[in-house]
Amino acid sequence: MRMKPDTSQWRDPQAYAFVKGAAADEIAWEFLRRNPQYQQDFAASRSAKAMRALRKRWGLQFRRQA
Repeated sequence: MRMKPDTSQWRDPQAYAFVKGAAADEIAWEFLRRNPQYQQDFAASRSAKAMRALRKRWGLQFRRQA
């Protein structure tokens, strides 16, 4: 599944009410997805191999569903 950053609400304070109760990894994700270099790397990662390299470079780890 490809995720494209939705920048339409990044400047809307109401969109960030959840940050008050957010965990550290959730706040880290908010910073990372705004990083222009990360966005470029993500856009260029069209293959599974490139996606693995992206995860390694940016230290991404995803929880598995139980």
